[in-house]
Amino acid sequence: MQEYDVIIIGAGPGGLTAALYASRANLQVLILDRGIYGGQMNNTAEVENYPGFDSILGPDLSEKMYHSATQFGAQYQYGTVTAIEDHQTYKLVKTSDEEFKAGTIVIATGSEYKKIGVPGENEYSGKGVSYCAVCDGAFFKGEDVVVIGGGDSAVEEGVYLTQLAKSVTIIHRRDQLRAQPILQKRAFANDKINFIWNADVQAISGEDNKVTGVQYRDKVSGEQKQIAASGVFIYVGIQPNTEMFRDLPILDDAGWIITDERMQTPVPGIFAVGDVRKKDLRQITTAVGDGGLAGQHAYDYLQTLTD
Repeated sequence: MQEYDVIIIGAGPGGLTAALYASRANLQVLILDRGIYGGQMNNTAEVENYPGFDSILGPDLSEKMYHSATQFGAQYQYGTVTAIEDHQTYKLVKTSDEEFKAGTIVIATGSEYKKIGVPGENEYSGKGVSYCAVCDGAFFKGEDVVVIGGGDSAVEEGVYLTQLAKSVTIIHRRDQLRAQPILQKRAFANDKINFIWNADVQAISGEDNKVTGVQYRDKVSGEQKQIAASGVFIYVGIQPNTEMFRDLPILDDAGWIITDERMQTPVPGIFAVGDVRKKDLRQITTAVGDGGLAGQHAYDYLQTLTD
């Protein structure tokens, strides 16, 4: 069984930064990921809000972060983690193929936006379909956009988009919003926001590799309709990738990992960073900050095992 000082589960920006800090402290580091390094950055056409770059392609930023993270000896390996066992003085990481031992663990498995599952959603992801207004709103300055959803995130992000877009139309499957009253009040008072109620989204249409509109069915009349739009922002929920950690006492009721300001979970020696944490802002920059803290405090924790 291979042994490491630190095993990092997930190779997104948070995990890669943790690997950089931990390996720079001369620790033996293994990064495990079930896919390509970079995580959701690889699905981002352009990143315009990462310091040091006016604009950079998501895959290019992933490549740069990977080379930075591995320059001090951190190893990268494909692996689907199925469980972590806490043996106090060491942790056992189980994958679908093998097992590893480590003094400490950093979980960086991220989260996933729930999809509506209609034609065009996957095809135009990153080409007009987005799940993050803060990330992609600037690409639609002066354009007409659609927001799908009726909860807090949908309404809040819809209001945010009015600072950039020409108009924002919120499409909701019910006849009233589920968002907090204060958020609803702001949305109804905003002249740039329109509403389509009782709408069942059928498809996202496009041409020339970009979104052109949304097709939906009026649930009251049964009529098929379409609205033109350059961008579609989908907010029907987000879920953490934590199913494999259910046996550890580190999750809240919704499955998010709970940490303190040092990125330490309730289990000593297990840290968590990035979008898998219960947090407000899920961005590359915040994941990188989390990763730096976790990498440093993983080193600090290992020192306590030898004292």
